[in-house]
Amino acid sequence: MGTGGRLVGVGVGPGDPELVTVKAVRRMREADTVIVPVLAGDEPGRAEATVRAHVDDARIERAVFALNDREGLSPRRVRAWDEAARTVLSRFEEGKATVAFATIGDPNVYSTFTYLAQTVCEMAPGTEVETIPGVTAMQDLAARSGRVLAEGSEPLTLLPATGGVERLRSALDSDATVVAYKFGRFAPQVAGAVRDSGRGEDSVYGARLGLPDEEIAPLAGLDGSGLPYLSTLIAPARREAGRGGKL
Repeated sequence: MGTGGRLVGVGVGPGDPELVTVKAVRRMREADTVIVPVLAGDEPGRAEATVRAHVDDARIERAVFALNDREGLSPRRVRAWDEAARTVLSRFEEGKATVAFATIGDPNVYSTFTYLAQTVCEMAPGTEVETIPGVTAMQDLAARSGRVLAEGSEPLTLLPATGGVERLRSALDSDATVVAYKFGRFAPQVAGAVRDSGRGEDSVYGARLGLPDEEIAPLAGLDGSGLPYLSTLIAPARREAGRGGKL
């Protein structure tokens, strides 16, 4: 049964409220409700902190997600998707025409929004789904660290470290710039793989981007201690050929 409602996934960037696009702010302000994902109902999340810089508190609603679940498709994670979807549909049933869901980064890049939208559409096939792109962590880290993500004919490989260090090693053996997301709890293994590839000197990492306690530093300085889950690595492609050598 269709709801006639519209669900909008809005990318709100890596954490800095100034990196939210004008369109994202407009669409959230136009929405009847803005849902933000949190780990617990009484704790503000990273997306919420960004949204509150642009949207009235009265229209923000929290939805609990298993954002730090390490067990893949766990029952806890599936229940969270289902409950969040029911929250969206209940707002449509109340007469709200548009519900926005704010997600860190971009809603089409490793985002919880993907699963929420799929669940909502399975429960109510008539729901319209729209996404508003957001600035990603790799773009923010590249800008802040002075690292070029890709030039000329270079490929760009993006992967989550949760997929295994061997996959990362394979990517590092290529001619691509390699970006790894979610590598915090694998930091020592990731750092070792990058050093073994010969890219250790130019690689950088960022943690808690856009927050007061953010950390942006050369990977070579990583001392083996763990980092926050949402940490980002950039291992630039080798560019010995000089200016324009990859054209």
